[in-house]
Amino acid sequence: MKVLVTGANGMLASHTISLLIDEGYEVKAMLRNKQKYQLKPHPLVELHEGDIRNRKKVQEVVKGCDFLVHTAALTAPEHITYAPYHEVNVIGTQNLLDAAVKNKLKKVVYVSSANTIGHGSKDDPGTEEIEPRAPFTESLYARSKIHAQKLIDLFTEYIEVSIVNPSFMIGAHDAKPGSGRIILMGYDKKMVFHPPGGKNFVNTKDVARGILAVLEKGRNRGVYLLTGENLTYGEFFNRLSLVTGKPNYLVPVPGPILKGVGYISKIPRLFNLKTPYSLNNMRILCTENYYDNSRAKKELGIHFEPIEYGIQEAVNWFKTEGMIE
Repeated sequence: MKVLVTGANGMLASHTISLLIDEGYEVKAMLRNKQKYQLKPHPLVELHEGDIRNRKKVQEVVKGCDFLVHTAALTAPEHITYAPYHEVNVIGTQNLLDAAVKNKLKKVVYVSSANTIGHGSKDDPGTEEIEPRAPFTESLYARSKIHAQKLIDLFTEYIEVSIVNPSFMIGAHDAKPGSGRIILMGYDKKMVFHPPGGKNFVNTKDVARGILAVLEKGRNRGVYLLTGENLTYGEFFNRLSLVTGKPNYLVPVPGPILKGVGYISKIPRLFNLKTPYSLNNMRILCTENYYDNSRAKKELGIHFEPIEYGIQEAVNWFKTEGMIE
């Protein structure tokens, strides 16, 4: 059986490809630049350069595959309009689904985001049945993933599609870095300034295991939160300190200060200058957004390790790459 994995240079795709080849699957790894592929060459893996926005290239790469795991996405927060997110996360997804139907693939696993699902509190965490809530409904990235999930509904009569919704992933192979920036923020720092909110943190390896489980036994139209531990930012940095053995002093940054930064960030955006800061992003940092992974545990039979596993993996990888000492 051959699986096409998009976004093959990403952290989640790297873990997923490793797991697939361990299980004996052949893999077509699609990415825009072969030089950025992070895994060692393997006889079960073919590398294919291409952009999911290119319909012709997508049709070419999908041929001969049995399954598709679609991880590729535009996640960078600095874009100031919705258009770039729509082009990659919606139109790119439609190109892949069109090709999957045309080539009669057995199944598609679409990697979305927990932020497309309504979050809750620690006592009452969000589940797959809850509609997305502010401030994530104002996030350009989350909006594009919500739109893509609605698009998928139109295809499920013609091809089997399951959706996975990971939360904030921690692990190795975070080359940009993306979510791993939070490790670099707190590693070996005597004083760590952190937002007042919180989120769900999950080991990247656990998400990859969830993807394989969905590939093999997920329901058509099934939606699965792949989430780990609900932690405030302060609690996460405490976990990081315990893993590294490097104690630090935590300083919560008041919400009004962060929101003030958000208002100031409107100035460069008025001049169409890219910036990772926005008022909505600051609101997100002040929000405690927590989720429940009961459905994935029950239907897929998977478990989620403590986040310390992912933290240790990320720290080891950053050391290997020379990003930390």
